[in-house]
Amino acid sequence: MNDLPSPHLSAALATIPGIDPIRHPATCRLLAALLTHWPDHRAYLEKSFACRPVEVLATGETTAGLIERIAGERLSDFCADYRFKCRLVQMEEIHFRRHGRYRLSTFDEARREVYDNAAFMGRYLNGILMTHLFWSNHATVIHAYREFFLTNNAAGYRHLEVGPGHGLLLHFAANDPRCAHAEGWDISTTSLQATSACLQRFETAHKVQLRQRDLFDPALPARPAFDSIVISEVLEHLEQPRQALEILSAHLLPGGRIFIHVPVNGPSPDHIFLFRSPEEVEEMVRATGLTPVTSRIIPGTGYDLERARQDSLMLSCIVIATR
Repeated sequence: MNDLPSPHLSAALATIPGIDPIRHPATCRLLAALLTHWPDHRAYLEKSFACRPVEVLATGETTAGLIERIAGERLSDFCADYRFKCRLVQMEEIHFRRHGRYRLSTFDEARREVYDNAAFMGRYLNGILMTHLFWSNHATVIHAYREFFLTNNAAGYRHLEVGPGHGLLLHFAANDPRCAHAEGWDISTTSLQATSACLQRFETAHKVQLRQRDLFDPALPARPAFDSIVISEVLEHLEQPRQALEILSAHLLPGGRIFIHVPVNGPSPDHIFLFRSPEEVEEMVRATGLTPVTSRIIPGTGYDLERARQDSLMLSCIVIATR
């Protein structure tokens, strides 16, 4: 793959603020691929990238390179699946605006409609992967995780991620020389196989232990074993998110840290638990006995925090807490 996009693609990207073909070659290639497939998305992308600080753009370039490794020769398909994902979210948003709630409310509903539909899930997950670059809030979350969570872990830390998905966050931890051990847990063997395949492409699979685990299984031993735990965009998929946090707290060593990321007012086809405010997230964290030390609220592309709060628009909420 060429280090730089072709000259005419570079020219086409000239109106995307902040994107430099020299400093951000992988980002340029992904933007060029998407705009070839979906030129009408340019206005959104301009807003999304215009609001990003230099350091977030730099992290995004790393993310773009990882996405390229996963997509490989199927990058055009991944772009189509991103458009598919955006359309799904728009439909869920319409329902949310009309009814003030998510369309689904139980895990069984999500399983029947989403998780058991292999063709749907494949496209949906591909689309989610692309949002980590194209959505400003998702790009900012990844940067915050790397720069304000991992870097503040003590040397020799033992790390766990629940629901690692494509393995982006798990890869960053496994590549941290101060990380002594990294694990990923998921209830689904299919999901773990997908995570493993991505980590193989990142060449970090040998550094990570993947385990099939059901957090709510009473046989799961509750013993402190980790200095660092991550649960990102998982709690909204659960009927009992507070119980999940209580269980994870029991696996956190004294003084350990947990990175919690959830969408507030963020409808999606498989979201079932609605967090209506960032304060509700922090209150749940405190109720589990964890102590929040840092929080961040990130509005979606095109909105400031005041407008997003006023109109109950989607917010990405991060809470870093300790036991």
